[in-house]
Amino acid sequence: MQWRIQQQQWTKKTEKFLVPSVQKAWIYKEYGAAKDVLQLDDGVPVPEVKEDQVLIKVCAAALNPVDFKRRQGKFKATDSPLPTVPGYDVAGIVIKVGSKVEGFKEGDEVYGDINEKALDNPKQYGSLGEYTAVEEKLVALKPKNLDFTQAASLPLAILTAYEGLERAGFGPGKSILVLGGAGGVGSLVIQLARKVFGASTIAATSSTGKLEFLKSLSTDISIDYTKQNFEELPEKYDVIYDAVGQCDKAVKAIKGGGSVVALTGAVTPPGFRFVVTSNGSVLSKLNPYLESGEIKPIIDPKGSFSFSQLVEAFSYLETCRATGKVVISPIP
Repeated sequence: MQWRIQQQQWTKKTEKFLVPSVQKAWIYKEYGAAKDVLQLDDGVPVPEVKEDQVLIKVCAAALNPVDFKRRQGKFKATDSPLPTVPGYDVAGIVIKVGSKVEGFKEGDEVYGDINEKALDNPKQYGSLGEYTAVEEKLVALKPKNLDFTQAASLPLAILTAYEGLERAGFGPGKSILVLGGAGGVGSLVIQLARKVFGASTIAATSSTGKLEFLKSLSTDISIDYTKQNFEELPEKYDVIYDAVGQCDKAVKAIKGGGSVVALTGAVTPPGFRFVVTSNGSVLSKLNPYLESGEIKPIIDPKGSFSFSQLVEAFSYLETCRATGKVVISPIP
């Protein structure tokens, strides 16, 4: 299927905003490596807004591992049709609302993960373009103290962190070990476990150079995985949140009745895997923690890329060495 480009670039006027018919967006028409398939196209249709959706003028977006796995064709059987505008995470301004939208109005600053189920028919028109349409229930008002770049870094990662902790039955007085504590999800698991779920003890693994970062997140135990095997240490945990794919080792370090949240790699019982569900109400619930500064967005010091640098941004993300998130900002 090819983009249906209109001969004339006309605009529709909403109450406050002009909505163009076409936009500049990154697309790929086949699966493959970023440098081989990504193209910047200024004739991509602006998606139609359904009755339960809002149209967002994208100000910033973020990249996640699911983005490059999707581009590589890892779940093509359940993907939307090509060509694809990639991108899950978005922060921007509502410029049009569907007829049944009640919670947002034009001009609202919002953020969210635009795909309710990450692997099940994700949207063809993602967040790595000037405009994207998303269901009202999947977005929330942007925390007032965060800029668009900071807000865009959060949705999929913080929702994954929250849902995993919830599914594991994590709560006050329990202990947790986070494998990959310096990553985009891991760094938020640490913060949520402490501030929202009331953890008694938080341990995390990282490479040598990121141990100080872990300590800055108030971990009680910081483990250098290049020097120690966490599964051989005496400490055992109620929950292990595995963001790196070591479930077979993690199950050796849990207490009786404990569980392992496995985001990637093979799953060894009692470990479990889940696919995150995007949920604007959870973001709204977490907004007070973000606005108070108790939970902070973490963006890699080298991880902020301009809109024209998407290929470079993916290359950096795919090294799997980022501390926190990789973001694309500003989006024109």
